[in-house]
Amino acid sequence: MTTSAADDDVTSGPRTIGASRAFAWMLAVTGAAGLLAAWVITIDKFKLLEDPSFTPGCSLNPVVSCGNIMESEQASAFGFPNPMIGLVAYSVVIAIGVGLLAGARYRRWYWLGLNAGTLFGVGFCTWLMQQSLYEINALCLWCCLAWVATIVMFWYVTSHNVRHGVLPAPGWLRRFLDEFTWILPVLHIGIIGMLILTRWWDFWTS
Repeated sequence: MTTSAADDDVTSGPRTIGASRAFAWMLAVTGAAGLLAAWVITIDKFKLLEDPSFTPGCSLNPVVSCGNIMESEQASAFGFPNPMIGLVAYSVVIAIGVGLLAGARYRRWYWLGLNAGTLFGVGFCTWLMQQSLYEINALCLWCCLAWVATIVMFWYVTSHNVRHGVLPAPGWLRRFLDEFTWILPVLHIGIIGMLILTRWWDFWTS
């Protein structure tokens, strides 16, 4: 009886799990996109602190206004600028992706930790979306990039863990995720897009 290289370590030690190159690239690319967004927002935030009259480059109109987002209380939910969390978290994701590209394999607790991190990320992004749309009444394009990156990351990490038995799931769900994981982030992002469209429908169509 043969065993899959993706499921069992070559030694008799604890089970380790690798990932495909496509999955590894997904982590590296989404991590890089999130890091870019966090880096730009952080720089603009410090410029705004130095000069209150500074206007970020992505402040394009009353709706797409990064300045309004950066000046809000929600932009420092934990007492410091939110993107500083992204600078650390997205860098970790990039490192994991690069490690997988180099052939790294991780134990179950490591994959669970990554899943927990992406779950926190998508939950935090969801709260920020709600605040942005219905409390601050403005959008930040760089924030939107970070949202998309985090959503894609979360669904594919969750799918990977379900398909490899890290998270318990029925067989039909594993078979579905083998073929149709892409539907979940597309649907998630599509719902957010519809909320943004309807929230400022009069502005977009005027």
